[in-house]
Amino acid sequence: MNILRSLNRFGSFAILSAVMTAAGCGGSDGGSSAGSGTLSVQITDAAVDSAEHVYIQFSGLEIQAAGGRRTTLYYCQDPADPNKTIVSEAPCTTPVAPKQLDLLSLSGGLAEVLLNDFTLPAGRYVWIRLMVDTAGTRDSYIVVLGGAEHELDIPSGDETGLKLNRGFNVPAGGSADFTIDFDLRKSVHLTGTGEYLLRPTLRLADNVLVGAIAGTVDAALVPGGCTPAVYVFEGGGVTPDDIDGTPADPVTTAAVKLDSGVYKYKAAFLEAGSYTVAYTCQAALDDPAVNDALAFSGAATVSVAAATTTVHDF
Repeated sequence: MNILRSLNRFGSFAILSAVMTAAGCGGSDGGSSAGSGTLSVQITDAAVDSAEHVYIQFSGLEIQAAGGRRTTLYYCQDPADPNKTIVSEAPCTTPVAPKQLDLLSLSGGLAEVLLNDFTLPAGRYVWIRLMVDTAGTRDSYIVVLGGAEHELDIPSGDETGLKLNRGFNVPAGGSADFTIDFDLRKSVHLTGTGEYLLRPTLRLADNVLVGAIAGTVDAALVPGGCTPAVYVFEGGGVTPDDIDGTPADPVTTAAVKLDSGVYKYKAAFLEAGSYTVAYTCQAALDDPAVNDALAFSGAATVSVAAATTTVHDF
């Protein structure tokens, strides 16, 4: 994506949630006497090309049960250790200790924990909301290539947060464990007035079911001026296309990076199934607001199995 391309200002943002597979069993409303289980949530990123850092500040989470019970969690300073953050169900009595994450550091299979084995009533839950900070200076901001900093405007972000609307189960006596893929390639936009907007596109994956696709790219496919990336589409035999909000949009993308003289990529947190992978040298030209005629090569169908990295080279 070329985030330095001018776009019209958007008055609202859309959240796109991919399939979130139920973890375990249990059909209570998240507030009955059916026992309890634990929920873990981490966040990763499908990288963008035209920025050095993208910082997002999270102040907590909300979790909505199917029966109406809502759990609000806050990030607070640990009263026993000011250098640590705790998760609290009550508003902070110690100073607020939000998590400010550089999402660009969380690609290629890396992730940061947002919630770790938190106990909840067992049952069905219908959405998770990430609470974000945007009102202050340098809470959520972008550092573009060259080092210039710009505030990130998240329309309605302070009021509504970043909401994932697909349901899941917390099993009695068990655990549910998910990864949120925050796809910056689809999410960051520069308006005609020079403001940077974040219109978040989030994908939620069940960590019990996920695997990865990784491999190398021949150096001959990475000439000067190339911005290399691997696009991953759900299903086999898909004709590769750019990111434009219409099928077939990629499930995720993976940056291609030079590592010890070899170009490598890794697309992680993919739920088991068949995918089409394709390579492009024009990732920087992919503007999610328009239909770009990107050139792809080496399209192939790849199968992903849970807890397995499938190797595919270009």
